[in-house]
Amino acid sequence: MNRTATLPSQFILDKLLQEWLLEDIGRGDRTTQSLISGTRQAVWIAKENGVIAGLPIAERVFQLLNASTVFTPIVQEGEAVQKGQTIAEIQGAYDALLTGERVALNLAMRLSGIATLTRRYVEKIEDLPTRLTDTRKTTPGLRVLEKYATRVGGAVNHRMGLDDAAMIKDNHIVAAGGIGAAIAQVRANIPYPLTIEVETETLDMVEQALEHGADIIMLDNMPLEMMRQAVEMIRRKNDRIRVEASGNVTLETLRSIAETGVDFISSSAPITRSTWLDLSMRFKA
Repeated sequence: MNRTATLPSQFILDKLLQEWLLEDIGRGDRTTQSLISGTRQAVWIAKENGVIAGLPIAERVFQLLNASTVFTPIVQEGEAVQKGQTIAEIQGAYDALLTGERVALNLAMRLSGIATLTRRYVEKIEDLPTRLTDTRKTTPGLRVLEKYATRVGGAVNHRMGLDDAAMIKDNHIVAAGGIGAAIAQVRANIPYPLTIEVETETLDMVEQALEHGADIIMLDNMPLEMMRQAVEMIRRKNDRIRVEASGNVTLETLRSIAETGVDFISSSAPITRSTWLDLSMRFKA
């Protein structure tokens, strides 16, 4: 497990979960309320191999419905599991278990799928100093949880939102009239100690970003040889500037990009290209 993966505060998490429960429950769980009462024990089972993420979130779903629900994880967040393995045990009121089942499973399956694919990416470069980061290409409403899942999988979070740092991209450069002008205008308006990152596509743009004092330089969609030259140029000028690579990042290209010497590789793939990990809940006989 990535021990640095922390959930958002309960205040934030509960608000999200309450909204998603309301979406599913509507005016009430007609089936469960009509037929069932009492308490029951259940287990969660992995129906395929993968990396687990989201069990604390699932636990909170059930507890919001009934505070006496006992949710016991059998595996840790970030643990690799095998098909058929029991990953959690639950004891509580019938109505809480059945009414919360879909929301809890949906979230855990989505997050486990992200953690599973993230782990595959991270393992490709785990012997190198380069770190994998996520991006802001997330599902609206799910960003804090999807980015939590990439941390569980072993990646590093990039900006959580536009207010985390200033990233000057191609359209900003055009609007400002050049890299130098863009950096100067942004630096004059952002609070200390926010950093400025500049997206570059050519060695000339890298030189301009260096000249005007960028804190982080992104090498966007550069050929590998140009990327190596850019890293060497940046290291000679100021080895404290962080270098990020982005664009055309796949499981097949990831290691070659890391070997150019960049500090970080950002990719949306672990979130946008992941599939849900199949999990199910079964009542004990």
